[in-house]
Amino acid sequence: MCLTEITGPPLEPQTATIVAGCGGGLEKFPRGESALTPNQVTLARVVAAFAAVVLFTVGEKVLAADLAAVILTVAAIALDGVDGYLARTRGLATPLGAQIDILGDRVVENLFFTCFAVAGLISLWVPVVFFVRGALTDFLRGLAARAGRVGFGGNSMLETWWGKRLVASRASRGAYATMKCVCFCYLGLLLPLRHPSGVVSDVTFGHWFAAWLSEPVAYWLLSAGRILTGVTIVFCLMRAIPVIWEGRRYLASERPARKPLAAAAIR
Repeated sequence: MCLTEITGPPLEPQTATIVAGCGGGLEKFPRGESALTPNQVTLARVVAAFAAVVLFTVGEKVLAADLAAVILTVAAIALDGVDGYLARTRGLATPLGAQIDILGDRVVENLFFTCFAVAGLISLWVPVVFFVRGALTDFLRGLAARAGRVGFGGNSMLETWWGKRLVASRASRGAYATMKCVCFCYLGLLLPLRHPSGVVSDVTFGHWFAAWLSEPVAYWLLSAGRILTGVTIVFCLMRAIPVIWEGRRYLASERPARKPLAAAAIR
């Protein structure tokens, strides 16, 4: 049985706490503050991304399914900033949490791009590029973490002004998140127009918006999606350059030191 009790001065609700107990355990949270942890937000992002992909692919002929998929896609991208905010403001930032946050980013990115590549909207090389880029930068961040440095913040592995501006600034991170969100939503709405060969098929014209699209219009819409994907890739690779450039020093520090040669015995 769960017990919920509100304690604290009645005239100061902002200082009251909520004590919730389940199964004999009690846990306190400041009144008005959610018990949600950053790692739970990251998990919610991944679940939202999977749900969006399912709705884009399975419910592609239903307008409500497409709109729900767009909302879930926006939520999956927007929640990327929520977990970090919770970690900073509530003192829950940990190295493990940072790695889980990055893992969530990689899962969301590769999930969407792999789905669109399999559907024939974009080249299969797109998820490959994102996977290789993510593996390389995460590897270098891991080496930096062993040296006591982090990806963002005061003790960041990025020391050059241009590296901080291109990777860690709010403008850059916000622009990259917006670009991915627009790209995922746009490609998801174009899924009914896809064909394994990349050519619009007549069987797709039963969709809620494809019925009035001519083949040339559909072709230009698909081309615009590929251009948007290309711009996203370029920005993604540009943001990786500072991490690779400044991460090279950690590769050098991992090289084993040369052992001095033993002096030959003189007989």
